Order: sequence, then structure tokens, then C-alpha cells
Amino acid sequence: MNSLVTASRFLRPHLTNVSAASARCITTLQETLEAQVPSKQTRLATLKKEHGSKVIGKVTIDQLIGGARGVKCMLWETSNLDADEGIRFRGLTIPECQQVLPTYSGKVGDGEPLLESLIWLLLTSEVPTKEQVDTLTAELHERSAKLPSHVVPLLNSLPKDMHPMTQFSIGLNAAQTASVFAKAYADGVPKNEYHKYVLEDILNVFAIIPEIAATIYRNVYFDGVVTKDLSLDYSGNFCRMLGYNNPSFDELMRLYLCIHTDHEGGNASAHTTHLVGSTLSDPYLSYAAGLNALAGPLHGLANQEVLKWIQALQAKFQKEGKEVNAETITEFAWETLNAKKVIPGYGHAVLRKTDPRYTCQREFGLKHMPDDPLFKIVDTIYQVMPGILTEHGKVSNPYPNVDSHSGVLLWHYGFTQYQYYTVLFGVSRAVGGLCQLYWDRALGLPLERPKSHTPEWLESFAKNNPDA
Repeated sequence: MNSLVTASRFLRPHLTNVSAASARCITTLQETLEAQVPSKQTRLATLKKEHGSKVIGKVTIDQLIGGARGVKCMLWETSNLDADEGIRFRGLTIPECQQVLPTYSGKVGDGEPLLESLIWLLLTSEVPTKEQVDTLTAELHERSAKLPSHVVPLLNSLPKDMHPMTQFSIGLNAAQTASVFAKAYADGVPKNEYHKYVLEDILNVFAIIPEIAATIYRNVYFDGVVTKDLSLDYSGNFCRMLGYNNPSFDELMRLYLCIHTDHEGGNASAHTTHLVGSTLSDPYLSYAAGLNALAGPLHGLANQEVLKWIQALQAKFQKEGKEVNAETITEFAWETLNAKKVIPGYGHAVLRKTDPRYTCQREFGLKHMPDDPLFKIVDTIYQVMPGILTEHGKVSNPYPNVDSHSGVLLWHYGFTQYQYYTVLFGVSRAVGGLCQLYWDRALGLPLERPKSHTPEWLESFAKNNPDA
């Protein structure tokens, strides 16, 4: 008997047993999605018709000025972020994903989930069978040959000291010449068919970005040679293209790519992809814009900042002949805070507890590298930092986020080029942003256009509405 898990966005998932024959009735990703679109369109239309005028929140001047924190103004299918619980992918927590999504070994729960299985989950809200995942892997490998021939020569011509994220954005923008949706739109395809052509672009983007990313890595740091192994899954093949041949590192990459895919719609890269996509820019251009948001120090660059902070801590106390322990970490943390700087890797705009993405990476480290010196430092920081930040009193969340651990795990395997780490994040985040973009077009979501106000308007409003 095969099982599909249909995951609610709001409720815990339920297992639904179906026969092997019925599971084979809809075996491809495209067929699964086409079967879902009509009912989801009807559901959204009914929601809007029957409840469109209902108020779900209010907006304060503080929120307007402060980055729209907590403002409920986006529809997001693929994930939901709870301040206390953390992220759920289509209703599933990270540990639940690790228990039910297919793995490379083929045994559920034995190893990390395959990225292809999370692509299927985020697009369809169903946990796929191993057969379905294998079909998607083969399709993505086949589509990887669609990288336009001018892209790699262009990447080869870029200055080696250009930031890898700049190169990544250039490479994806250059690949836009292959956009199926852009051509279909120019040819006058009906609006109710946009999603079919957008899906083609999305799957092609998923397929080609590992080669773009690997070419940048090999050009900037090594000999420029990229070697594929299409007998492996998406993540394993990506590792070979990067130049790594270690099954344990393959597992880390599967974990890393899966947990960084999506963090609901309000984060900068996902929101940017959604916003640009709402103009009917194709998925290439939309996600290239998302990459530019991800490149910011307050977003995707944070993991390299964590690693630099830890290494600075380590270097300081080694020079002074002191052991790195809870006492010296506390000393260094207060030096950082008293210098009006932040502790990288701690705090989050939404979360108010330890990020479950941190927790699963910590568990990976305990399993694969418990004696690694940097891992031990990170673990000690975890024990003391929440108390320090609570005493400092200027953060709403004193707990670690996803960036607090990822760089140290990569460093353990010899992946020491931390300026490149955000590119790995970019390969992963394409999945969340673009899976949602499919549903943006399938559901006919409109151009995003929020209202802005001037300071003068706000002052006038506040003066004339003292009780607001």
C-alpha cells in the first residue's frame, strides 16, 4: 500500500491510504497539479465571496514605519510560520518531514529528505511516493540540459572577485532567454493557462540553477571544471558539481537545501519573488530579483557573519592563551553588545523560540561531528547566549536562528569559502518562492500594490484621531 500525506496549512496532517493502482493514476507532478487547480480556484473564489469583507487585523503606525512586521496582507500556500512552533511545510514540521518524506536510501526516516520530495510537497500539498520522487529527479536531470549555451561562457567571463551572489543573479537573468512563459505571454496565451507555462519555467529554473551555482563556485575558487553525476539525486549531483564526493556531505546538503526552501511569504527573498511575479515577470526574472534580496546582509548573508564572529572569538582567546568556554564566550558577547553590534545568528523577526531549523542542524552535528571544535563552540554559545541577550534586554527573541549553525557544518566538510554560502541558500530558496509563484498564477492572484503614506499624512491622522 502506498501512502499520500495531504497536509493542511492550518491543521496537523492526516495520512490517507490509497491503493498502489490509484497512486499510479496520477503519477507525474503536472498531472497531480492539474487535478488540483479547479478545486483550489473554487475554494479561493468562495472564500473571497463569502468572507472577503471580514477584518483579520489592524495596522499601527509603528508597523507601517517598522517594516510591516506582523501585518497580515499576503496569501501564501506553501508554508506557515508560527512564532513559538516555527515553520510548517504544508502543515508538516521539519521532524515530521524527516519522518515521512522519501530519502536517498529509499527508506523513509533513514537519512535526510530528498529536495525533490519537498518540491512535490510544496507544490501539491501531498507527500509523494518514492516512485513519484524518482520520476521528478529524472525529469529535473533531463531539464538541466536546457541551460542556454551562452550562460556558462558569460559566467566564465565575469571577474573572479565579483561576489558570488552577483554572479548568480547575472547567470539566472541571462538564462531568461529560455523562458517558456515569456514566449507564451507574447503569443497571447489565455490568462487561465498562465500557470501551465509558468510551471515549465519553474521546473527549468530548478533544473539549471545547480549548474549556474556550481560554475560560479568552481570558477571563483578552483579550476572552473564542473562534473555532473546524473545517477544521483538533485542534491548529490549538486555536490559532485561543486567538487565534493562524500556521502555524509551529500546528506548535509539534502538537509540544508530542504530546510532553507521556504519560511512563509513575508521574508525578503520570497516576498520579492512574489511581488515581481505579480507583474507577470517570468520565473527567471522573478527569482533573480529574489536572489538580489537574499544577498542583503540582513537576510541571506547572515550565516557567513555568524561564522566570522565565532572565528574572531576563537582567535581572540587563542591569542590570549585562554580556553574558549562559557565564561570567555560571555565576555566576548558583552564586548560585541557594548560596541553597539548584534550577535549574529540570534533573534528572528517572527520566531520567539529556538528556530527548529537550528535544532535539526544541531542534531545533524551531534550525529556526524560531535567532536568538531567549532561545533562544540556553537553548542556552548547555545547554552549561554539566550541568558546574555535576555539580560541585555533589547531583543524580543534571544534564541538561535537557522544561520547560527549552517556555516559551521559546511566548514567541517572543508567548504570554507563562506562568501559563497548564500549561493547555497539561493539554490534552496528558489523552491519555496517559485512553488508559491505557480499558485499565484494558477489562482489568478493580482498585481501587488499596497498603499503608502507620507510622514505628513501620518502626523495629521494621529493628531485628528487621538483615540485610534
